[in-house]
Amino acid sequence: MKSFRLAVIAASCALVAAAANAEITIGVSLGTTGPGASLGIPYKNAFQLVPKTLGGEPVRYIILDDESKPDNAAKNARKFVAEDKVDAMMGSNGVPSAAAMAQVAAEGKTPLIALTPMPPLAPDRQAWSFVVPQTTELMMSAVMQHMKAKGVKTAGYIGFSDTWGDLVYNAITSLAPADGIKIVTNERYGRADTSVAGQVLKITAAGPDAVIVGGSGSPGATPQIALVERGFKGPIYHNHGTVNLPFIQTGKKAAEGVIAPTGALIVAEELPENFPTKKVSLDFVKRYEAAFGPASRNAFAGYTYDGVMLLDAAAGVALKKAKPGTPEFREALRAALENVKNVVGTHGVYNMTPTNHNGLDERARVLVHVVNGEWRLLK
Repeated sequence: MKSFRLAVIAASCALVAAAANAEITIGVSLGTTGPGASLGIPYKNAFQLVPKTLGGEPVRYIILDDESKPDNAAKNARKFVAEDKVDAMMGSNGVPSAAAMAQVAAEGKTPLIALTPMPPLAPDRQAWSFVVPQTTELMMSAVMQHMKAKGVKTAGYIGFSDTWGDLVYNAITSLAPADGIKIVTNERYGRADTSVAGQVLKITAAGPDAVIVGGSGSPGATPQIALVERGFKGPIYHNHGTVNLPFIQTGKKAAEGVIAPTGALIVAEELPENFPTKKVSLDFVKRYEAAFGPASRNAFAGYTYDGVMLLDAAAGVALKKAKPGTPEFREALRAALENVKNVVGTHGVYNMTPTNHNGLDERARVLVHVVNGEWRLLK
């Protein structure tokens, strides 16, 4: 009888210990192959640099490739929810793919840390999705202000023929009237297209003072190259989805002079000493380039890191209310995420609310330009 009691006590202690050290599971879907790979790979790389715990508890990341396809992203998300019983999801690196994951997140009542800007969501989906990158309106307003200051009155537009192209176009057309700018074209192209000669011909025929490109990563260079080859002499503006090294490597000399908004980590060394994210950005850039090589820094890896920081802040609160692996924990994590305050990331300072699931302000953006094959702070 004594040995039986000891066995029961030992078993109880083991259960308590297991509960006290419950593992948090995060499902991650990224396009590390396909047209979005130049973004997806840096997103994935950053997981080598994030903490091994969330809220003090061990964390396990299940990372799957969605091949930059929305259907695959949705499939991965359904697997995470139904089979892996994850506590939260992260992904993807394309707007259509992230939107597909948001639907699954809402249906499965599992928080999603979206790693790309998102289109407006229905209230039920909005409740479960939290967006790490800066909104297109926030970033493109910096572009429009710069154009206004330079006397630009008309601008042509060419962007992806998908949700990302729509997001950038909708942002600039909503902002343009207040800055006295008229958008005179709305040309589109596919992420995998190798030529946009016809679209560029229409843009140059319209005679705009400047052109705005709504692409991202390496495919964002396709219209850039075509515009330069066609002899367009005005300024060419891009967006925060373009700011990485593969864009410059693809565009080569044609990329010189490009202007784009981005998070401050891209030019961390050039920031004022009192810039709120400088310390975090510098530390991350140093560790990322030590792991992946000089000049490998990019905004996308920073989004992964910031997303993990948000989960870490929220997990500490949620763990006081429920155990990982349960619906109660997922709801507690969701509620905690929409109330995180003053989380300093590589891109900005996050202050979320039940009605604002992004929480970034103008401290999360700077304008950069390409100078001698490098992204530099535009002063």
